[in-house]
Amino acid sequence: MRLVLMGVAGSGKSSVGEALAKAIDARYFDGDDLHPQANIDKMSRGEALNDEDRWPWLTLVGEALSKADGTLIIGCSALKRIYRDHIRKTAGAPVIFVHLAGSRAVISARMGARTGHFMPTKLLDSQFATLEPPAADEAAVTVDIDQSLDSVVQSIITALKELKP
Repeated sequence: MRLVLMGVAGSGKSSVGEALAKAIDARYFDGDDLHPQANIDKMSRGEALNDEDRWPWLTLVGEALSKADGTLIIGCSALKRIYRDHIRKTAGAPVIFVHLAGSRAVISARMGARTGHFMPTKLLDSQFATLEPPAADEAAVTVDIDQSLDSVVQSIITALKELKP
C-alpha cells in the first residue's frame, strides 16, 4: 500500500505519519526531506513555492512511492489535484491520499507552537489558498485533525478499511 498524508503546513503530517506507520507496521518518510535546498531556502525566507518549484519535488515523491517495498507512507502537502495526479502517475501504482484537514485557527496554533521547522506561519494563508481538497473520484480519505493523535490515527485506519478499491 502507498499512502500520502497530505494537507497544509502544520496539519500534522510528520507526527501522524510516524504514529500511523507504527500502528500499521509501515515505513514513514517525510516528503520535506525530498525538497531541493532552493525550495527550503525560499520557504525559510517566507516566500511561497510556485508550481515550477514544486514539480521536481513532486516527481521525487512519486518516485519514492514507485520503489516502495511494503507499505510506505509519505508526508507531502499535495495541495492541488494536479499535484496528486502527478504523484500517482509517477508512482505507477495506486496511491491513497489521506487529507489531514483542520481549520486555519487550529493549524495556526499548532504551527506557532512547533520549533525547528523551516515553514513560517505567515505562509499558511498561501497554503489554504492553494488547497484543493480531494474530490469524490480520487482514492482519498479526509480526517479531522482537531482530536488527539491517537484518535487521528484510529480515524485513518478506520477510513482506510472502509475505502472502496
